[in-house]
Amino acid sequence: MSTETTASVSTHILDTSVGRPAQGVAISLSSRSGAGARWVALGASKTDADGRCKDLPALPEGTTHVRLDFETEAYFENKQADAQQDAPANRDSGAAGVFFPEVAITFAVVPGEHYHVPLLLNPFGYSVYRGS
Repeated sequence: MSTETTASVSTHILDTSVGRPAQGVAISLSSRSGAGARWVALGASKTDADGRCKDLPALPEGTTHVRLDFETEAYFENKQADAQQDAPANRDSGAAGVFFPEVAITFAVVPGEHYHVPLLLNPFGYSVYRGS
């Protein structure tokens, strides 16, 4: 929950290749207090059955930038093993396996605001936006 001196962050993942939430994706949260400051790892979690990550840690006072790191490789490897996707083979990726093994989203925050940043994900693309 945000206060007047901190911001707050939430996220969820929708797998647009199947039109369902992406369950079990590990997410880590980092912050920094200025463009030149070092990133500080705050914690990690995994998405639930609804693709939501409800237990991300609070941001420290003075946070100006936030980074969400989504570990997507294991999710896609499990999907491929279960044959749940109809995407073309990874022949164009130049790598054996997953084209996007991770997605890192960095954004600026201001105190007192809540930032819901969903990830729309598929095997060969992704999109993010500031939600509500």
